[in-house]
This record gives sequence, C-alpha cells and structure tokens, in this order.
Amino acid sequence: MDRMDPVALAQDLIRCRSVTPADGGALAVLEAVLKPLGFECRRLAFGEGGERVENLYARWGGTGPNLCFAGHTDVVPPGEGWKHDPFGGAIENGVLYGRGAADMKGGIAAFVAAAGRYLARTKPNGSISLLITGDEEGLSVNGTAKVLDWMRAEEERIDHCIVGEPTAAQTAGDTIKIGRRGSMKIAITVKGVQGHTAYPQKALNPIPVLAEIVTRLAGAPLDEGSEHFEPSTLVFTTFDVGNPAANVSPGEARAACNIRFNDLHTADALKARVESVAKNVTARMGGEFSLDVLVGAVSFLTRPGPFTDLLQRTIARATNATPEFSTGGGSSDARFIKDHCPVAEIGLPGGSMHKVDEGAAVSEIARLTAIYEAILAAYFENPPR
Repeated sequence: MDRMDPVALAQDLIRCRSVTPADGGALAVLEAVLKPLGFECRRLAFGEGGERVENLYARWGGTGPNLCFAGHTDVVPPGEGWKHDPFGGAIENGVLYGRGAADMKGGIAAFVAAAGRYLARTKPNGSISLLITGDEEGLSVNGTAKVLDWMRAEEERIDHCIVGEPTAAQTAGDTIKIGRRGSMKIAITVKGVQGHTAYPQKALNPIPVLAEIVTRLAGAPLDEGSEHFEPSTLVFTTFDVGNPAANVSPGEARAACNIRFNDLHTADALKARVESVAKNVTARMGGEFSLDVLVGAVSFLTRPGPFTDLLQRTIARATNATPEFSTGGGSSDARFIKDHCPVAEIGLPGGSMHKVDEGAAVSEIARLTAIYEAILAAYFENPPR
C-alpha cells in the first residue's frame, strides 16, 4: 500500500472490524504506516475484560510546538441492508463505502497521508502527533480521557489539536467546529398513591402531577442562544407509567428529558431549574418527586483567536472558500481535549455517518488530505501563540 494514498489507507482501516470496543487490527494498520515515517508509536490499553480498550499515541519530533490530530478507529455496529460489505471498503461511482468511511476512518487516513506528504518534503521545527482511541462511540471511559491523563503524568504536552470528526456540512473544510453544546439527561419520577379509578379521591394519581411538570419544563425556552451558540434545548424523550390495569391509577410515573445546553448554563444550574419546577408543582398538587441526573458533557468553546484564525485562513487559501465557525451538533472527544489545549474539529461531510451504506466521496478524502497538509505547513511556518 502507498502510505501517501489516503483512500487505500482508509480501505485498509475499514476492513478492520473495529466495532467498539474491539480494535480489529486498526491500530496495527496505522502503526505500520506511521513507524516508517519516523513516528514513535505507543500502545495504551485501559480497562479490564470486555471494557478493555486499545489506544494509540504516535509522535514525530521531540520539541514544541506539538500539533496533535485526534480521532477514533472504533465504529458503531453496521446494521442490516447494506448494498456493499460494511467492512469491505468497496469503491463505486467515486464513493468509498464502509462503516467508518465518514466517521472517521476516512479522516484519519487523510491526516496520516497529509503528514507523510508533508514530512517527505520538510522536517518541521516541532512535533506532529496522533491520539487515536477505540472508545469514542462507546462509553468514552477508557479512551481519550485516560490517554490524556497518561500524557499529563508523562509530561507529554500538546499545544493545539485538530479532531477529525465528520463536521463538514457539504464539503470537506467548509465548517470548523470551535465548540460543542453540553449534554445531560434528567429522569423525573413522581410517586403518588395507587388507587381504584372509581374512588380517585382516595388516591393520588401521579400522572397529572408529572404531566404538569413536563408541560412547564417543555414550554419554557431555556435561552435565545449566545454569541457562538444556538439556543439550548430541553426535549422530553419518555413518559412512562407501565400500568396494565384500566381500573387502577398508578402509584408512580416517570419521564426523562435530554438537555443540550450552551455556554449560558451549567449542568448544576439546569438541574436546579428542573428541581425548582418539580418542587413547585408537587407542593401544589401533591406527590413526591426524585431526579436522576446523568451529565454526558459540558459545553465548551475555543474562542476565535490565533489558532482558529490560522485554520480559517489556511482552508480559505486551499479551497477558495472561507469556512464557517460552528458549535452545533452532538458531543465529541474534543470535550476532553479542551482542558489541555485549544481544539477545533475539521473533517469530512457527515451526512452518512452511522447510516446503512455509510460512505465518503474519494474526491472529498483527497480534498481533506490537501487541507490537512496545508494546515501542517502553515502551522509550523508560523505557530500560533
């Protein structure tokens, strides 16, 4: 395989059945390409048994600044109904098909090829590194977060980071993600008193109580957005009673919501908001409530400055189109990296990710490779401070 050919490398990666948390040989494929380029590769495994995850940290160079590329070789299960083998890496009509083609083996292949091409013509004053995990699509416990902990303990510093998630809207490089909204789930349980429907005065039906809580929370906008973020959202995903009897009012009712929040909120403040509404309603209508809160990620922002300006300016020169800054979408491992250095996300179009017949246009992989190579050249020519 030509290690400068991103499409061939993406095919080799797709052929690895690396459904989270399995590695499927994907990291070995990368090591086989990176080591001849002069990268020192370190395998880092965390977790036990079925939760054990293989990760890779590879670095070329021993001085700063260190520009890191972060990504994941793990993929979601393929599902049924593919017209091509999801782990075959077939190309048809200019599209590379396979699980991970867009999310994000194609992006990893593009950066590795870009680094290879760049290093073939120059030796930068600084370091290029890759942080590749096998736990982004899963629990995200034994992947990037623990590699970063290891790096801190080893005094292994990264100065800036690009995450290769498929964040483009239409074509590679048209969007630079400079932040992400936070995500949390709140489950609300209201307990009442079970009773016969013929004697409602002898019971306390929790359904109207919970319905009032849901109505009040769902009907009140959280905000109107901020300078860099779209409005926060609170969306109810379940309302459950589990009552098979038609003549019995239940003793308990449950609902759950998912909140995507911007930089105007904290997880604690949002929990307090839900708690206040539930307390007010139950005080007036009766019943007891409890909350179960799970915070998946907090909102973060890499404020526009020297690093993001360099990325935007370089992509504009390489593509003749100025990319937009965005903070939309779900979460990514950038939420861990932002505590270590400025981070931005640049990748392929993501319209097919997690879908049947996931694919990436060969031309888009080539475009992204050229973008990454241009970024490497611009970064080490004049590193942002």
